[in-house]
Amino acid sequence: MTLDDFFKRIQQQYENKLPFVAYRKPNTTKIVALLQNSDDILTVQDFNEQGFVFAPFDNSKGEAILMPLKQSKTIFADSVVAGTEKTYLSAANNNASIAERQQHIELVESGVNEIKNKQFKKVVLSRKEEVTLQERSPIVFLERLLECYIGAFVYCWYHPKIGLWLGATPETLIKIEGRKFSVMSLAGTQGCKGDVDVVWEDKEKNEQRYVTEFITNILDGFSKDIKVSDTQTVKAGNLLHLRTQISGTLNEDIGSFKQLLYRLHPTPAVCGLPKEPSKEFILKNEHYSREFYSGFLGELNMETTVRPRTGKRNVENRAYALNRKHTQLYVNLRCMQIKNKEALIYVGGGITESSIPEREWEETVLKSLVIKSIL
Repeated sequence: MTLDDFFKRIQQQYENKLPFVAYRKPNTTKIVALLQNSDDILTVQDFNEQGFVFAPFDNSKGEAILMPLKQSKTIFADSVVAGTEKTYLSAANNNASIAERQQHIELVESGVNEIKNKQFKKVVLSRKEEVTLQERSPIVFLERLLECYIGAFVYCWYHPKIGLWLGATPETLIKIEGRKFSVMSLAGTQGCKGDVDVVWEDKEKNEQRYVTEFITNILDGFSKDIKVSDTQTVKAGNLLHLRTQISGTLNEDIGSFKQLLYRLHPTPAVCGLPKEPSKEFILKNEHYSREFYSGFLGELNMETTVRPRTGKRNVENRAYALNRKHTQLYVNLRCMQIKNKEALIYVGGGITESSIPEREWEETVLKSLVIKSIL
């Protein structure tokens, strides 16, 4: 299918008020869409289902929404070619008011005080910013995200009874193929000025270390061969982050994947540490509902074909292929929800004892430019 035909097809699905999700994985060119054949709200029960999952931040209040593979039509196309990345950042600006700035600074101050009082070690605090839209078509925004953010998981998700979301997230929650897994620890933020060879302060290093330790401690009960990579500086749009990859093989007797997933989610990268007190603080003090922001989304139990490696020993086996299930879930960051003529942009940052509230505000402004750049 050509790219133009692809966009026309999902535009038609949108105009017919039928659910769909269109997405492209990081550093690839294939864009995929699932077009659900009814407007029913279908939910995940035990995470053994097959399809695309869209889950909220607070799993105690909202169910994970499923677009089942068997009840959807799947279409494909090639999107922009890697290396043709564009930017619209010159058109972006900070629309937040003085009152919004002060409110977020006071929220951060409150979080720092709770950390100093030993209630938790880290908490991720966020805000929502409203931007009036001139352009109404979500397809236009999806096209721009695809052009701008080749290294991100780019998506447009729509359900007429739930809402319309778009994003370009840099963060993987978990990838599983067979029993092999990888999890990303991503935390710490600073603006990118063209070079990734930068100096990180202790605040960002500690923030990232908390996330890594939390993930490895959780996975320790599900795998006996966990490997932790060196921490690297990575670029995501106009931002730099610290990233560590954690990988291994799941034990055969791990039991429920849902149990593993909900022990990981939400990680300290979007919630805090320890999880329960920091989450409770978020729910009581942010004074708005995150909904699907900082939740997770992606492919659930899809099938992939694995072929033997080429070589003399595999000559007889080249005709054979194995079908394996794979799951690739991403954290829903750098995202927006579209309601009527407004874009609701969600941004946040990790708070530790050494956080400076004014700088935390500035970090959220930088993060908001990821989405504002395509508006």
